[in-house]
Amino acid sequence: MDLLQLLSWACIVFTVGMFSTGLTDLKKMQETKSADNIQFLPFLTTCLNNLGWLYYGLLKSDQTIVLVNTIGALLQALYIVVYLHYTKQKRMVVCQTIAAGMVLACGWFYFTMFLPQGEAQLNQLGLTCSVVTVSMYMSPLTDLVAIVRSGNVQCLSFPLTVATFFTSTSWVLYGLQLNDYYIVVPNTPGIFTSLIRFYLFWRFASVSQSLPPYKAMQI
Repeated sequence: MDLLQLLSWACIVFTVGMFSTGLTDLKKMQETKSADNIQFLPFLTTCLNNLGWLYYGLLKSDQTIVLVNTIGALLQALYIVVYLHYTKQKRMVVCQTIAAGMVLACGWFYFTMFLPQGEAQLNQLGLTCSVVTVSMYMSPLTDLVAIVRSGNVQCLSFPLTVATFFTSTSWVLYGLQLNDYYIVVPNTPGIFTSLIRFYLFWRFASVSQSLPPYKAMQI
C-alpha cells in the first residue's frame, strides 16, 4: 500500500468518524423525544458543505472525496430528518432547509450553466468549497474566547476535538500528496483550532472539574 492510498483510507476513517459524532445527538433526541438544546444549523451547513465537496470530487474524479462526502451528506440528511421530527419549531426548520436548498440549486445552476467545463469550473468550485469549510472551522473561535474568560471547558467535546484534529491532518497530508491546495488550505485551520482546544483542555481541565454543575452550565 503506497502513501497516497494509506492517506486516502485515513481520510475516510477519520472523517466518517467525525461525522458520526452527530449520532449522540440523534440518540439523545430519540431518548428524550425532543430536539431541545441541540443546534440545527450545524447539520444543515455541514450537509451543504458535503454536497459541495461531493460535486468537487465528481469533477475531479477523486473517489476518496466522493465516498467521504456521500456518507457525510447521508448522515447529515438523517440528522436533519430526525431533528425535524422532534423539534417544536418545525416551520422555522423547514424554511431554513428550503432556503439552503435554494442556495444549493442556485450554486449548481451557476457552476453547470455559466462556467465552461474544465479547469475554470473546478477552480471556482474548489475556492467556494474552501471558503465555506474555513468559515465552518473558524466559527467556534468566539466560543473559545468565552471559554478562556470563564476557564470552563465542559462545553467542549474532547472526542470531537480529537476526531477533528486527525481528520484535518489526514486531509492536509492527502492534499499535499495531490498538490491540491483547495484541499490543503481549508483543512489547515482545523488543525490549529484543534490544537487550541487541546491547550484549553490541558489549561482549564482542573478548573472545570472544580466548578459546581450549575456554574459549569453557564456558557
